[in-house]
Amino acid sequence: MFLKLVFMLFFLVTFVASEDSSFIYNGFQSSHLYLDGIAELTSDGLLRLTNDTGPDTAYAFYPNHIVFKNTSNASVSSFSTTFVFTIKSMYPSISGHGIVFVLSPTKGLPNSLPNQYFGLFNYSNIGNSSNHVFGVELDTRKNFEFDDINDNHVGIDINDLKSANSTPAGYYDDTGRFRNLSLTSGHPMQVWIEYDGVKKKIDVTLAPVSVGFSHKPTQPTLSLTKDLSPILNNRMYVGFSSSTGFIAASHYIHGWSFMVNGQSQNLEISDLPGERVFAEKKKSKFLTVRLPLILLSLVFIITLGVMYYIKLKKFDEVLEDWEHEYGPHRFKFKDLYSATKGFREKGILGVGGFGKVYKGVIPSSKLQVAVKRVSHESRQGIREFVSEIVSIGRLRHRNLVQLYGYCRRKSELLLVYDYMPNGSLDNYLFNQPKVRLNWSQRFRIIKGIASGVVYLHEEWEKVVIHRDIKASNVLLDSEFNSRLGDFGLSRLYDHGADPHTTHLAGTIGYLAPEHIRTEVRFLRQKM
Repeated sequence: MFLKLVFMLFFLVTFVASEDSSFIYNGFQSSHLYLDGIAELTSDGLLRLTNDTGPDTAYAFYPNHIVFKNTSNASVSSFSTTFVFTIKSMYPSISGHGIVFVLSPTKGLPNSLPNQYFGLFNYSNIGNSSNHVFGVELDTRKNFEFDDINDNHVGIDINDLKSANSTPAGYYDDTGRFRNLSLTSGHPMQVWIEYDGVKKKIDVTLAPVSVGFSHKPTQPTLSLTKDLSPILNNRMYVGFSSSTGFIAASHYIHGWSFMVNGQSQNLEISDLPGERVFAEKKKSKFLTVRLPLILLSLVFIITLGVMYYIKLKKFDEVLEDWEHEYGPHRFKFKDLYSATKGFREKGILGVGGFGKVYKGVIPSSKLQVAVKRVSHESRQGIREFVSEIVSIGRLRHRNLVQLYGYCRRKSELLLVYDYMPNGSLDNYLFNQPKVRLNWSQRFRIIKGIASGVVYLHEEWEKVVIHRDIKASNVLLDSEFNSRLGDFGLSRLYDHGADPHTTHLAGTIGYLAPEHIRTEVRFLRQKM
């Protein structure tokens, strides 16, 4: 019996000793990270989380779990980590979403959404204490539904994307003066995250990686006193999560170090793949791609011009000036054609005065979408099409239908939305529906639409007047949560401006009676 007990103790000690408690990557040339989504390792030794593809998620985790406490009721041990990152946006004035350093019970987070959800949560589980997720976000977009302070901040997240504490991105220099940093500047920056298991305190420190400043500031950028023992499990996975949205951006990790019960090792900054890699790529791209294209264009410009005007290719598209400023992610027509299986009749979700709506699955991301194909004879022409892109394309609210992007081909207009499995509200109110909504569901639907309208009228940067709120434009997700859609008749105004119009818009029966009387009186005066 004594020998058996000794053997069991020896096995237990050996098992605990084999648990990983620290690691360091000075570049990822020969690493064995767990990668999921669109994350990849480049030939230069960079960890590239995202690229310029459409809405998608990216995960990169250390392959083995880390022991943070020995028993379920024990306190979380102290831990620290540091990493160097770079965010390169496609457009100088607007960026995609940022990066989250995350502790998670699993490698990757299944059923999570891209865009503002960072690939961490979805509509149903966000904010749940059962998530057991801790994260530090480097966020480059302002989302009102998560109470973000701005579009360039650092936040501490606990089971939710409404940060427990957040602050503008920056650092304190040696004189104690706070200096702002732009997360999307394209320059490498270093982050230190430290948890004191005794004081129950989290410190997050940010600093640029440059010749003039290449050390850890003495004063942290952000702090929070919080016991992580109820949040973290005994064993957790550590890594990074990111996502792409309408405006794509590339997120890079150059090096990473982590340790439990100690200070993480310093990264060898001079050995990390960094600015020189981007510089070499830029030069190489000009010599190998742009210069040959210029030469070929000069040789074949007349021939190509004649061929272009004589015969249009099957999937030729139009790109106008306004789309550079307002357009969200632009889909290729051939991708939407493939997603809807050639816009087949079996995939039709609805038919209206604007045309038809088709169900589709984007091949690259397996994302379910609804594609509205505006008909040639539709009264909803290019002006309404532009209005919808300008308004809903930049709106972010849980009770508004998410617009993923758009496409234009010849005279065809297409909008790509989040797919709503339960269709529109009118299917549950009129013509003896098969499923009847209970009063609790009806109240939640009304409350949701009211919340969306308050956001449109008061909380967004401009006032959005929808002008066509009716049952067929209220869509329901898988849990019968309501989303307001179809912004084709919407108008934008500055806060405080008079939303005056002499043109009546909307559906009779859903308009206030005084609007109709005012319009009739106006027409009589003109006659």
